[in-house]
Amino acid sequence: MDDHNSISPLTMAQAVRSRLTGYGPLIVGLAGIILGFVLLGNLHPVLALVGFILAIGILAILPLPVVTLTRTVEVPASLPSSDDGAIAAFVDALADPCFVLDRRGTVRYGNAPAARQFPTLLRGKVMTLVLRNPELVSAIEAVMRLGEARSFELHETFPAETWDKVQVSPLHQRDMNWLEDDERQVLVTFQSLTELKRVDAMRTDFIANASHELRTPLASLMGFIDTLLGPAAKDAAAREKFLGIMRGQADRMSRLIDDLLSLSRIEMHQHVRPTGAVDLAALLREVREGLQTQARAAELEVVLKVPDRAVQVIGDRGQLYEVFENLIDNAIKYGATGKSVEVTLSEIDRSGLRHMVSVVDHGPGVEPEHVPRMTERFYRIDADTSRKKKGTGLGLAIVKHIIQRHRGQMSIKSAPGEGLRVDVLLP
Repeated sequence: MDDHNSISPLTMAQAVRSRLTGYGPLIVGLAGIILGFVLLGNLHPVLALVGFILAIGILAILPLPVVTLTRTVEVPASLPSSDDGAIAAFVDALADPCFVLDRRGTVRYGNAPAARQFPTLLRGKVMTLVLRNPELVSAIEAVMRLGEARSFELHETFPAETWDKVQVSPLHQRDMNWLEDDERQVLVTFQSLTELKRVDAMRTDFIANASHELRTPLASLMGFIDTLLGPAAKDAAAREKFLGIMRGQADRMSRLIDDLLSLSRIEMHQHVRPTGAVDLAALLREVREGLQTQARAAELEVVLKVPDRAVQVIGDRGQLYEVFENLIDNAIKYGATGKSVEVTLSEIDRSGLRHMVSVVDHGPGVEPEHVPRMTERFYRIDADTSRKKKGTGLGLAIVKHIIQRHRGQMSIKSAPGEGLRVDVLLP
């Protein structure tokens, strides 16, 4: 059977015709030149004709020039192999953030936890140019140079304070010298140590601060107990008086321990951003209603200015309630001489922050040197006044850490005789 797809060889006449057609522009140009010599250079027409025929004959036997066409085609830097697929599957199976780097330190793979923790570290970017940490740079360079694993502790303070154990390891291929392999890869894993650090900090704070704060009420309790067991054992009036004081001291210790535990829980999860939706306007109305008893007792009015519509923010409702309850309660306690507390919710546009809640009292205010330290743990401007108002010295510290967890900001402004203003800015 004949193959209809085969190409038959050209005949001599077809080959000559093909060449002359290919040289068509050259032949026309040559004819023009010879004609010019005949008309202007007195060339004999017969010689001109013979020369033209001779030139055509030469062109008929010359091969056509070969034209090479070049097309640019984009090809991937490296086609995925079965080994690459296995590595990608291994990385995706890990629960901790994990990246695979090539020999230039460029990210080739990253699993889902890595994308959540490092959203800017995308595939194709150089890790050390995105995470500018000297220890990380040093560890990756050492592994690339020596082919030996390195580990260190990575401490980040923005946007929240976190700790990670970072392991940088070479991915060895079987029967291959890793340092001589142009396709060598490095595995970088991040194991979170944040919660362990928070627990250690909680233990340290409790020992260092709580023991100091608990010493006074415990000493009072022991003294009253000794008195009741001794001289006042049969004195009913003294016993009733001392038991009332002891109950107050016990309440103080209970509030202090509750605030310490609350602060520690907030710090432990400070690096985890809340995901719930909260109507901030409705929340502020609820907080004001819950503090009406205290406001009436202090003979002042809590003036609330919020939009009539819902104002949605991303946050933890319970923690945001605690923030504004604490701030408004403080304004009632320490600004009662002003007879009013204003709470205002407004919209702003300031580098990712969209809502501002202002709590303003018209009390005596505080000296400017105290303002930067008001969010420190157990910092009191007037310790006696704070204790009489049942303060633990931890309220504003709790507020600060909750706002930091929500990726917000807080500012405090005050001057003697001008009251105190607290602004809470939220995304």
